[in-house]
Amino acid sequence: MSDSAPSLQERYSPASICFGCGPANASGLRIRSFARPDGSVVADWSPGAHHAAFPGVLNGGIVGALLDCHCNWAATWHLMQRDGLEKPPCTVTASYAIKLQRPTPTDAPLRLEARVVEAGTDRARVEGTLTSGGQLCATCSGTFVAVKPGHPAYHRW
Repeated sequence: MSDSAPSLQERYSPASICFGCGPANASGLRIRSFARPDGSVVADWSPGAHHAAFPGVLNGGIVGALLDCHCNWAATWHLMQRDGLEKPPCTVTASYAIKLQRPTPTDAPLRLEARVVEAGTDRARVEGTLTSGGQLCATCSGTFVAVKPGHPAYHRW
């Protein structure tokens, strides 16, 4: 993973204003996800003090946003690769569940990892993790669906 290489978001959705992963949202989290050769997706992200629930601990809603967006990109990357598409399908979150394993610190970089564990024709089930210093802080399990024309999110990100 290189800071100079474009992330999936920067490459395929540079005008996105999504709070979690939109490169065009200067006030957002701006997650930068990168595909690995094994099909998984990884991102490193550093929280700021303004992301805290209380001093030193990341807000749970921010944890959810990080994992939601990162897992969504794992799903869209998988569907794109599987179907040989030049650009990713627009996927949205159908459902996701976050399990907070331990407090997530705000004073160290975080690692997000996600992989597709099951896929259908227009959807993927993804499992993701958020770690800090090698310690598991949160997990995510979600289903992400490729939307069709007519859906409000269709090619809006």
